[in-house]
Amino acid sequence: MTEQKRPTILIVDDEKSNIDVLVNLLNGEYRTVVAKNGEQALKRLNPIDDDIDLILLDILMPEMDGYEVCRRIKKNIDTRGIPVIFITALGEMENETAGFEIGAVDYITKPFKPPIVRARVRTHIELKLSRDLCEAMAWEDSLTGIPNRRRFEEFFEFHWNSIGRRKTPLSLILMDIDYFKLYNDNYGHGTGDECLKTVACALKNAMPRTLDLVARYGGEEFVCVLPDTDSDGGITVANRLLDVVRNLKITHEFSVAAEHITMSAGVSTVKAPITINSGTLVETADLALYEAKAQGRNRTVFLPCYIYG
Repeated sequence: MTEQKRPTILIVDDEKSNIDVLVNLLNGEYRTVVAKNGEQALKRLNPIDDDIDLILLDILMPEMDGYEVCRRIKKNIDTRGIPVIFITALGEMENETAGFEIGAVDYITKPFKPPIVRARVRTHIELKLSRDLCEAMAWEDSLTGIPNRRRFEEFFEFHWNSIGRRKTPLSLILMDIDYFKLYNDNYGHGTGDECLKTVACALKNAMPRTLDLVARYGGEEFVCVLPDTDSDGGITVANRLLDVVRNLKITHEFSVAAEHITMSAGVSTVKAPITINSGTLVETADLALYEAKAQGRNRTVFLPCYIYG
């Protein structure tokens, strides 16, 4: 198995001797990376490293103990799916219970027993990889391969709930391929499917920030969630996405908007403090998209969410 394909384990411990033992035990079968304290571990995971499949986390560390590190990992939508095994010399049942309650999946006790360490690590790696496969299938749009509406809804709600805490704006873009029914009717549904896949791929590649999400919303509609992005940023991204699709130059001789495939986009932004529900932002972006179509399509329209604060 190549270095890139081996599952990756993050070892978090303030004692070099513990790290050395675990690295020596696991390096033959897994790729290991290390952090010497909780702060280093969280930095290692932010932005999320998609390679991390398991975290071995010491409980007793200075400044930030393993319990607090685990809480923060489990509160983050991007890291909460990574299994955490606590490393501890503590054997009291109440400590084990506390760990399980905040999201740990298992314990490894010191001094380490190699067969037990390898067996528990192997079990949770296999479970993680199996779950990743199932989640990818559940969150991926079967036609285009980009995130589906279910994934969008979960991602959107998570960032909506963090607006008040982070005190940062959130922008939403709804996009629609112009005159796509005419495209399907005249070129055939097979060609229409290829068009959707090409557009989806282009939109995904045009979103370099790992913080953002572009997903298929349904039919020929796409949605983009932009955390920490104000109205100017939202409009800029929407215009960039529309340019990317225009530049594909997919012939559409039956479109009234252009001789090739184009999109219309509706953008809206909200910021803290908020007194509305998340559906209002979606509705406002949808109204903006409707206005873009009314104005002739192949354009971006922004409507603010006035009802906040």
